[in-house]
Amino acid sequence: MTRIFLAPAGAINNQLLERIAEDIKSKLHADVSVIKLNFDLEAVRSPERNQYFSTRLLAQAIPQTTHYDGKILILMDADLYVPVLTFIYGEAQLRGKHSIVSSFRLHEEFYSGEVNEDLFFERLMKEVYHELGHNFGLIHCREWDCVMHSSAGIEEVDIKGGFYCSSCSAQISKAPE
Repeated sequence: MTRIFLAPAGAINNQLLERIAEDIKSKLHADVSVIKLNFDLEAVRSPERNQYFSTRLLAQAIPQTTHYDGKILILMDADLYVPVLTFIYGEAQLRGKHSIVSSFRLHEEFYSGEVNEDLFFERLMKEVYHELGHNFGLIHCREWDCVMHSSAGIEEVDIKGGFYCSSCSAQISKAPE
């Protein structure tokens, strides 16, 4: 059975973590646990951008997780970036162990000022499954109905499907854990 460890970085609501864990358990049939890692958030923060460099956060997790047999998904509610992009929703090691997802730009109030918890959770889970898909070896999919379709903006997150298409699902079922 696949094991997935959720590692909150910064302030993440425990109820949200439980809801994410339950969704992953039911859809991926995985064993999901929450773990505590130590992150030096100031070391990866860009004061000019007021964002956090996701690749360096992933690098902080690697030496702390060598004894974990499974995927490590870092979750945070702060804005992420890589130097070549304005922002990112997440980042993952292709066929690797580590990934990160930010919920910061997935909140509807970021765009419209309106609170919509259902839409927020739907967006969050799309990005969670997208980054885990990369960990399982999936690349971006051409199918708009697949969660592995690339998203350059929130509209594309909303349009794409909420889970893997049949082709991507078949690849995941063959992927090593």
